[in-house]
Amino acid sequence: MKCIFYGVIFVIILTALPVFTQAGFDRDTIKTSAGDLAITLVSHGTLMLEFDGKVIHIDPVSKAADYANMPKGDIILLTHHHGDHLDKAALMMIRTRKTDVILTEKCAEKVSGGIVMDDNDSEKIQGIRIKSVPAYNLVHKRDNGHFFHPDGEGNGYILTFGDTRVYVAGDTENTPEMKKLNDIDIAFLPMNMPYTMTPEMVADAAMAIKPKVLYPYHYGKTDPNRIVELLKGSEDIEVRIRTMQ
Repeated sequence: MKCIFYGVIFVIILTALPVFTQAGFDRDTIKTSAGDLAITLVSHGTLMLEFDGKVIHIDPVSKAADYANMPKGDIILLTHHHGDHLDKAALMMIRTRKTDVILTEKCAEKVSGGIVMDDNDSEKIQGIRIKSVPAYNLVHKRDNGHFFHPDGEGNGYILTFGDTRVYVAGDTENTPEMKKLNDIDIAFLPMNMPYTMTPEMVADAAMAIKPKVLYPYHYGKTDPNRIVELLKGSEDIEVRIRTMQ
């Protein structure tokens, strides 16, 4: 009987392991004053954070991962309504009745039951302080003359974990609102031409924000090593290159 008992326990332990750890995603752990923050860098603009037993998905998209095998979300953040950031199929797979979905007004036209955050709103959700930051273009436009991301439609988010502030910028350029941010420990800044920032714009934003760790993300075909070159003299900013095309 003892052998059978231990076998059952072993199977339970194995099946309880999160599937995403076997999916080959880059994964970093950040020490905070309130415990470890695990960051899974899924792809493009898609992230997953784990902190204090909670799972936070940011812009979950089916092309980035098989969300049928990802952990359910306690909190889901949507930066804007474009299809590479808002995917209702992925959302349905990780959303439960207890999930808080934080989103923009444009996203709320497609996703019901969420908490809309406007520019510079601040909310405490399940014990985690979340602040919205405007995300928009200043320069880059479509052929019709409209900005790829007009002002008022997108959010970035600052999440606070203990003494650590994480800024996920969403699709944006180096806006005045962004450059006024301070006390940012970790920054995810997009670098996908022509839709978001050039490497030079990212360097300009990073020098203003001065995060301890900078992740270029959502970078498409832009060479992320270019930002390493541009920030070579900025010893206080650690640039981490991960697979985030």
